[in-house]
Amino acid sequence: MSWAKPMPARPVVAVAGATGAVGIEMLKVLEQRSFPASRVVALASSRSAGKHLPFAGGELVVQEMTESSFEGVDIALFSAGAGISKQFRRAVTDAGCVMIDNSSAFRMDPDVPLVVPEVNAFDVAWHSGVIANPNCSTIQMVVALKPLNDLAPIERVVVATYQAASGAGQAAMDELYEQSRQFLENEELGVAQFAHRIAFNCIPHIDVFLEDGSTKEEWKMVQETKKIMHAEDLAVHATCVRVPVLRCHSEAINVQFASPVSVEQARAALSAARGITLMDDPATALYPMPAMLEGTDETYVGRLRVDPTVQHGLALWVVADQLRKGAALNAVQIAEELFA
Repeated sequence: MSWAKPMPARPVVAVAGATGAVGIEMLKVLEQRSFPASRVVALASSRSAGKHLPFAGGELVVQEMTESSFEGVDIALFSAGAGISKQFRRAVTDAGCVMIDNSSAFRMDPDVPLVVPEVNAFDVAWHSGVIANPNCSTIQMVVALKPLNDLAPIERVVVATYQAASGAGQAAMDELYEQSRQFLENEELGVAQFAHRIAFNCIPHIDVFLEDGSTKEEWKMVQETKKIMHAEDLAVHATCVRVPVLRCHSEAINVQFASPVSVEQARAALSAARGITLMDDPATALYPMPAMLEGTDETYVGRLRVDPTVQHGLALWVVADQLRKGAALNAVQIAEELFA
């Protein structure tokens, strides 16, 4: 069943979880992209009610999110956790509002589109009140895979991620700051947000471990990629690692095609693709790096080269800001697609 209610020219937009790292970024993106909202409402828990958040030269007063909060709202951008999204889904859709959800709550539901606008914007058309925002590491990977898959069908993807602390929220970023200070001052390190210390370390463990030895983060990348690209037979293998970087996830990706694709063809396709910036000039040490790309909206690709260990193989390096394209920006872009 598709959504029957027409979208007004100037919708009312609510941001649920507005005081969190992604919620704050959603407000920034709405403002920076001049989203045509007639009104923006900031929603959060009762603990945050009454706080003031900067927006469009003024301030928004945070309201406590209740089931009645969505009356008169057209689009609700959710970044409040899977449990909250599930709790409020019925209230949102009963109010005639479209939920664009940043959590994992509905991503694999067959009746919920999982959308990255550069890849499968057409899936927005069949939503029934809820559209899911994919996992951050999946988003930037499929943005890079789409123009390559248009050259020749991709048969296999192997990816290793280097994921920033921002993927675990503001408290995790704060812990990276504090642990770095503690380490440099020879103090005992306080560990709370990760299984191990994150300062000056890499942790090959994001989310819980599953029976097959993979983590749930890795499972998400496999299953979400297949759903977004409508490619159930696509073989995907992921190893997800948390690294001591504040913002921007990086990924080393190896792709195997069904037929030959040259580096020159791939470079041309990536250069022309929506949402991608090619940074690939080894002679001048030009390639994407997370420290240089904080706060940007593009997906950056570099280190493009042949993978000679498989037939029809290419390797590439991909970087994107987790809070922007990996979360807030993608959600707002989905909202923009509702007008298209």
